[in-house]
Amino acid sequence: MSQDSSLTDTTLLNEEKHTLESSELPPLSSPIRDNLKSLAAGGVGGVCAVVTGHPFDLIKVRCQSNQAKGTTDAITKILKEARLATKGSFFTNSIRGFYKGVIPPLLGVTPIFAISFWGYDIGKKIVTYNKNANSNNAISNELSIGQMATAGFISAIPTTLVTAPTERIKVVLQTTKNGSFFGAAKDIIKNGGGIRSLFKGSLATLARDGPGSALYFASYEISKKYLNKQSGNDEKISIKNVCLAGGIAGMSMWLAVFPIDTIKTKLQASSGTGSQSMLSATKEIYLKRGGIKGFFPGLGPALLRSFPANAATFLGVELTHSFFKKYNI
Repeated sequence: MSQDSSLTDTTLLNEEKHTLESSELPPLSSPIRDNLKSLAAGGVGGVCAVVTGHPFDLIKVRCQSNQAKGTTDAITKILKEARLATKGSFFTNSIRGFYKGVIPPLLGVTPIFAISFWGYDIGKKIVTYNKNANSNNAISNELSIGQMATAGFISAIPTTLVTAPTERIKVVLQTTKNGSFFGAAKDIIKNGGGIRSLFKGSLATLARDGPGSALYFASYEISKKYLNKQSGNDEKISIKNVCLAGGIAGMSMWLAVFPIDTIKTKLQASSGTGSQSMLSATKEIYLKRGGIKGFFPGLGPALLRSFPANAATFLGVELTHSFFKKYNI
C-alpha cells in the first residue's frame, strides 16, 4: 500500500470517527431550545404584567362585581379599608389593599404567559406550515394579518386550562374577605361542588381570550412594524417602540372583549353550587345594569391598566429573547 493511500485511509477514518462522535453527542435540538426560550420569555413578560397592572385589575373587578360605582369609588373604598385596618401603617395597608388577590396571578402568571407566548410561536409555525412545506426556502418571518390573528387565537386554547381556575380564585379573593389563596380555593371546591367549580367560567374565558389573543398579537406585530419603519429601526430592539406597540395591543384587546370579560367575572364571582349559563348571565347584566352600558363597568381602570401592563409584558418578552440571542443561548 502506498503512502498516499495510507494517508487517505487515515483521513477517512478520522472523518468517520468525528461524524460518529457528533451524532452520539448531539446538541440540544433547535425546536426544543426554541420552545424553552418561548416559555421563559413569556413567563418573564407575565411577571412584569402582574406587578405593573394588578392594582388597576383590582379596581376593574370591584366595578364589574357591583362592589363599586366607578373608579373613584373603588379607590376610595380600598383606601378606607386600609385606614380601618388594625395592624400596620396606612401606607403598608394601602399597598396590600391594591395588591389584594395578587398571589393567584403571580402563581399562575408564569405558566399562563409562558404557554400563551409559546402557543403563539407554535401557532405561527402551524399557519405557515402548508406555505413552507411546498417551498424550498426557510420559514418566512413575514406573516399576513390573518395568519397572525389565527396564531394568536391558537395560543388561547391551551392557556384557558390554567387561566380559568387561576382567575376564578383571583376574582373570589378580590370580591370577598378571604385573604388566602389556598383558603379561597378550598372554599370554592367545598361550596361549589368539587374541583370542577374551579373551572366555572371556562367557556367565557375562552370566548374572551380566543378573539382577544388574535387581536392582541396581531395588533402588536403590526404596530411594532409600523413604529420601527417610521423610526428607521428594523434591526435593534427599541424600548420605546416595544412599549408603545405593547400598550396599543393591550388597549385594542380590552376594547374588543370587555363585555365578555364582564360576563366571565359575574360567572366566576358567584360562590354557590348553581351553574349559570353565559346566556342567562348576559340577560341578567343587560336587564339589571341598564342595557349595553352594563357590560362596561370598570372599563376605565382596565384601559389604564392595559397600556402599562402590556407594555411591560412585551418589553420583558423582547428583552429576554434579546438576552438569549446576545449570549447565544
